[in-house]
Amino acid sequence: MGLPLHLSIKLGRYLLQQKIRGRKKFPMLVELEPLFACNLKCAGCGKIQHEAHLLKKRMPVEQAVAAVEECGAPMVSIAGGEPLMHPQIDRIVEELLARRKFIVLCTNAVLLPKHLHKFRPHRDFAWMVHIDGLADRHDEAVSKKGVFDQAVAAIKQAKQAGFQVYTNSTFFNTDSPQTVVDVLDYLNDELGVDRMEISPGYAYEKAPDQDRFLGVEQTRELFAEAFAGGRRDRWRLNHSPLFLDFLEGRRDFACTPWGIPSYSLLGWQRPCYLLADGYAETYQELLDTTDWDQFGRGKDPRCDNCMAHCGYEPSAVLATLGSLKESLRAVGVPTPGA
Repeated sequence: MGLPLHLSIKLGRYLLQQKIRGRKKFPMLVELEPLFACNLKCAGCGKIQHEAHLLKKRMPVEQAVAAVEECGAPMVSIAGGEPLMHPQIDRIVEELLARRKFIVLCTNAVLLPKHLHKFRPHRDFAWMVHIDGLADRHDEAVSKKGVFDQAVAAIKQAKQAGFQVYTNSTFFNTDSPQTVVDVLDYLNDELGVDRMEISPGYAYEKAPDQDRFLGVEQTRELFAEAFAGGRRDRWRLNHSPLFLDFLEGRRDFACTPWGIPSYSLLGWQRPCYLLADGYAETYQELLDTTDWDQFGRGKDPRCDNCMAHCGYEPSAVLATLGSLKESLRAVGVPTPGA
C-alpha cells in the first residue's frame, strides 16, 4: 500500500530538493530516542540494559527539537524505551508538528489510555503500537502476560478518539508464515489499524535472548510464503513495494545506513539505529566522520543477517525514485509486468 498520499508528496518533494542540491547523503526519517527507560523487559530488546544513570535521564524538549531540525528529515519516529514515560513527550510532539514534521510515536500502548488526553488527532501524527503476534505470542515477546489485550484496548480507544494508529510487528525464528498471516489479518481486517510495519528481528548485542533472530534465507522464506496468494496486496502495509520484494527475496539491495539516522541521549549513533559504534555530537559530524562503506551485508559480520527496514527501506525508496515503473507501482498505478 505504501505511504499516505500527502506523506508521499511531502517525501517526494524533499527527495527532489536533495537531488537538486546535489546531496549524496541525507536523512529520510530520524529515529529520536528521548529516553531509554521502559515499562517492559522484552527478550529481544537491549535498550533497558543501559546503565542505571542513563535509564533515569530524559531528553529536554529543546534538545530533541534541535536535533530534528539540525538533520532536516521530514519524518520523525519517536522511540525509546517507552516514550510515554517521558513527562514532556506531548510537548516534543507539539513542537515537531509545528515544524511540519510527520511523526509516529512508538509505544507498547500500556500507558496510552492514561496519556491519550494530552495529544490531539493530526494528519501528520500517528501512534505506532508494537504488536508482535496474537495474544500468547505477543505476551511471550514482551515477557509479560496480558499486554496484548491492553494494547488492543488502547488501539480501539485511540481510533475512537480520531487518531491514526499504525502497528509495528517484529518477527523471529519462532514465527511461521501462518503466524505472520494470522497477526496481519487480525490487524488489517478485525482491528482495522490504519497501516502496518513489519520487520525481521535484529540481534541487538545486549538483547537478553540471542537465539530468536532470523537469518537472511530464513527471512526470505518466511515472507515469501506469508505474502503468497496476493495477501500482501490487500494488507495496509506501510512499506514501498520494493522493500516488500526485498523481504521475500525477489530483489536485493545494499544497505543505506545513513538514510534513517538515530539520535538519543548519547548523541548521533554510528552508524545506525541497530549498531552502536560510538556517537557524534552533531549530525554533520556523523556524516563526515563515519566510514559508511564498511557497513552492510558482506562487509561487517554484524550486518550479515540484517534485513531491517531502517537500513533497507531507504535503499528501496531510492531505487523506486530511479524507476518510473516502480514509482507508478508505489502509488498504486498498474504497470505492465508489475
